Amino acid sequence: MKRPTTRGNDASSGRKTGHRRPKASRWLAIAVALLALNYLVASRATRSPALVRVPYSPFFLHQIAARNVAEITSKGTAIQGTFTRPTRYAGSTPTTHFKTEIPEFADTQALARALARSAVVVNAQPLQTALPWWENVLLNFGPTLLFLGLLVWFSRRAGSAQSLLGSFGRSNARRYSPGGDRVTFADVAGIDEAKEELREVVDFLRRPDRYRKLGGRIPHGVLLSGEPGTGKTLLARAVAGEANAPFFSMAASEFVEAIVGVGAARVRDLFKEAKKAAPAIVFIDELDAVGGSRAVAAGFGGGSDEREQTLNQILTEMDGFDSSTSVIVIGATNRPDVLDRALLRPGRFDRRVTVSPPDRNGRAAILHVHARNVPLAQDVDLDRVAATTPGMVGADLANLVNEAALLAARRGRDAVTEADFSDALDRILLGAQRKILMSAEDRRRTAYHEAGHALVGMLTAGADPVRKVSIIPRGQALGVTFSASESDRFNYQRDELVAKIKVALGGRAAEDIVFEQSSTGAESDLQQLTEIARQMVGRWGMSDRIGPVSVLPRPGSGPLLPGVSEASQSSLVLVDDEVRRIVESSYKDVLSLLRENRWRLDALASSLLKYETLEESMAYAAAALPEPGAAPGSLSAVAFSGTPRVP
Repeated sequence: MKRPTTRGNDASSGRKTGHRRPKASRWLAIAVALLALNYLVASRATRSPALVRVPYSPFFLHQIAARNVAEITSKGTAIQGTFTRPTRYAGSTPTTHFKTEIPEFADTQALARALARSAVVVNAQPLQTALPWWENVLLNFGPTLLFLGLLVWFSRRAGSAQSLLGSFGRSNARRYSPGGDRVTFADVAGIDEAKEELREVVDFLRRPDRYRKLGGRIPHGVLLSGEPGTGKTLLARAVAGEANAPFFSMAASEFVEAIVGVGAARVRDLFKEAKKAAPAIVFIDELDAVGGSRAVAAGFGGGSDEREQTLNQILTEMDGFDSSTSVIVIGATNRPDVLDRALLRPGRFDRRVTVSPPDRNGRAAILHVHARNVPLAQDVDLDRVAATTPGMVGADLANLVNEAALLAARRGRDAVTEADFSDALDRILLGAQRKILMSAEDRRRTAYHEAGHALVGMLTAGADPVRKVSIIPRGQALGVTFSASESDRFNYQRDELVAKIKVALGGRAAEDIVFEQSSTGAESDLQQLTEIARQMVGRWGMSDRIGPVSVLPRPGSGPLLPGVSEASQSSLVLVDDEVRRIVESSYKDVLSLLRENRWRLDALASSLLKYETLEESMAYAAAALPEPGAAPGSLSAVAFSGTPRVP
């Protein structure tokens, strides 16, 4: 369960702002003005008047004879000059500036005499005249001055040139001060066991001398492990809030960069800041991003990559804590099994706290926390809502309350009702209703498919009671069947798993009996029942041919992890044979069961076609079967067509 947090600012983190620095806009305006001045000077220095190129003979010689050339400047064979009157050549605009070239075979002496007769001024200056001294200074030193000005500006912003170059190694951890958005254990519900484990850590931070005088050492680290959304980050913030200590939060992936050594530098900077603020808490989220087993990485990158250097620096920093250092590192991960062994040894992460999904009472407590600021109608019973949400964690329950509030607002209500919670739960589990137009044949097939699931669940021993059946399209499903246990389940027997397989096969069997051919609607059912059967055979030792051994890895793991070896090909073939045997045997039983109760199947399908959605009492009444003796329990987290998930 997570609560939205706000990032700390300078005021909340206790930083001193000091004197007010000039605004960045002022420095930016100065830099732009300097750049523009340098550009104008350079462009003036490099630009030249528009010169029209004219031929030496006969045009240039004729202009001399006509006394239309005022002056020329010559360098080598190149001549530039001005006409007395604006002159046009070959369609060009009239101009007084021209240029030409003297051929090597020309008679230069005759040219000199013609120039003298026409009184043309012949200059002895070079073609490019010298610039004024101030233009030379700006042209030569302008770019340098501009660069130095920008460097000074960046240096002032960063504190110094050295800190500017070293900013890559600074950690960007978010700091939450005790006086900011404070979170305490009162904001954490449903995970009381984890809170009790962490209360001792809070006491360490509050009264460290109480333990030091007896030779006790403050634990260096606490590892929080659990499924996503169970409230690991919220627990860490609650520890900081209860201990009234600064809280530095950073994701492990933020340490690693493409530049080698940056991650280790950020780790050093983070722990340096935490030691200055001691007693303090350093929270590293998703620790497995850098703390994965080095034995696996050594086979690929040689053990010298940036991630491993970052991990080594974390280990070094935690080893450097002495008895007087009041800094505790709290790490959070969803995959504790992949962490490096050196990270888990005593002296680094001394405490390991498992944050498990809450039970029914825990879910009710979480709902009460999130509904504190939500106006609830009198018909809302949060304990009953908690009973309908097994398997949900704190983040899921927070989302449920929010979705119910949004639905109530869209419906124009002043308070959230029980119907809003029910519709919000359906929306979260199955998705929003789809407004699609189904043909009569598709509706009839869907009704028999869902009726097959429901009827097998009602008649099979060990199956969860049916709570709701619907043929309203939701998400990717054309219909759904809710099956629910009467209480939270933490263990399953073999007969109960076989019952789940039979319920998943009920839709396919009903189509085969009624329509004498199957359809693609059973795809999700087949995937789920195959997974259940494979886990029964390969992981849980529920096959006589395989025996009580595990030949398949846990989901998400593989043969590269320590202690896991790849199964032989013969073992995998045997697993496939056993899976096929279990499924085929269950399918025969389901076909026999539905044929014996064909009239119940027809009645249940007819009710679905008429009402589209059947609650528990209506579904059992339509099938002419008594309702389960216990009160309706909870809606299980289901996938398409209603096959429950198995842990």
